Amino acid sequence: MVASGMISDTFTPAAVIFDMDGLMLDTERPMVAMWRRVGWDHGWDITQDLLFRTVGVKEEVSRGIFLEEYGADFPYDALKREVFRRREAQIQREGIPHRPGLGTLLDHLAARGIPLGLASSTVREIGLWKLRKARILDRFQVLAFGDEVRLSKPAPDIFLLAASRLHKAPEDCLGFEDSPAGLQGLAAAGIRSVFIRDLIEPSPEILSGVWCRFEDLAEAVTLF
Repeated sequence: MVASGMISDTFTPAAVIFDMDGLMLDTERPMVAMWRRVGWDHGWDITQDLLFRTVGVKEEVSRGIFLEEYGADFPYDALKREVFRRREAQIQREGIPHRPGLGTLLDHLAARGIPLGLASSTVREIGLWKLRKARILDRFQVLAFGDEVRLSKPAPDIFLLAASRLHKAPEDCLGFEDSPAGLQGLAAAGIRSVFIRDLIEPSPEILSGVWCRFEDLAEAVTLF
C-alpha cells in the first residue's frame, strides 16, 4: 500500500468508481447509532462490533450476520423497518451530510472530464433516494446497486458491473472505498483502490492490496 501523497507508479484512470455510504455520504455512523437505539428500545443489546461487520455488504448478508449472532428468533425484519422509518424521518429533518472533501474531489474530476460510476451495496430504490437527498445523483454517468448483482462485496461483481456500464476495462479504472469488504471487492475485480477510512481500519492483509490511502477525499485530487 502507498501512503498519502506517495504514489509509486503513474496511472491515469479512464474512469473512477465510488462507493456511497461511509465514503461519500456520512450515513454509517447515524445508522449504527440508530440500530443500537432501536435495539435497546426492544430489549436487544446490538453491539457496535456486530454492526461494523455489516458495513458495506448486501441486505441478505447483513441479516445472516444478525441471525448467526442472536439466533433464529431475532426479529431482524421488524427492527430493520423501525430503523429505516426513524432514519428516514431523521434524514427528512436534517438531510444527508457529505464526507469531508467530497465536493472538492467531484468538482476536480468533472473539470477533467473523467467519467464517474457508483457501486453501492444498497438496493437501487434506497440508493437513488439517498443520492437525491444528498444532491449528488447527477454527478454520476452510471450506477450499480446491490440488488443488480448476485454476489455482494467482497465479491467483485458490483465493481465489474459498474466498469462494464462505463465501457472501461477494470484495470483502467480507479475505485474509492471505505469498507474492508469494498476494498476486497476492488482487489478481486482488478481495480486499483483508494482507501478513505470512515468507521473501520481494515486488517493488514486487506491493506496490503490497497493502492493508496488518504485522510479525506479532498486529498485525493493529487492523483489526477
